Amino acid sequence: MGQDMDLSDLITPYGVIPSLKAANKKQVLQILSDRAADLTGLNSVDIYNILFQRERLGSTGVGSGIAIPHGKMPGLTRLFGLFARLDRPIDFEALDNQPVDLVFLLLAPEGAGADHLKALARIARMLRDSAVAHKLRASHDAESLYAVLAMPSASAA
Repeated sequence: MGQDMDLSDLITPYGVIPSLKAANKKQVLQILSDRAADLTGLNSVDIYNILFQRERLGSTGVGSGIAIPHGKMPGLTRLFGLFARLDRPIDFEALDNQPVDLVFLLLAPEGAGADHLKALARIARMLRDSAVAHKLRASHDAESLYAVLAMPSASAA
């Protein structure tokens, strides 16, 4: 189980935004939707609407400054991830009420089923690792952020 913990199958270096500037949660979701649209060829408004509907069910802010907005997209052929480190933390209505500064967007094909949930669990586990979160917060460019995310976790080493 341990060796599948890196996220390199979900994310590319182009899918890393090192210093996303946003005033609020909606803006974060809009910017991520635009970037996801560029990389997937899907419509950014469609992506945003799916993410926004998911947030209305309950915040994807999972605590400790981490949010994992996600949704299932018609027309997507595989799991797709984007990571952003926010320029400054924003209120995400997170479970622990802490502002969020690390955001991992996960989009899944409509029929992804268990793979979608497995990927969400894997992302949450990795970002909740305090050593990983610390490294992400200390990294200031896309290359070093990607290197942390694509690194097999310590438990796998």
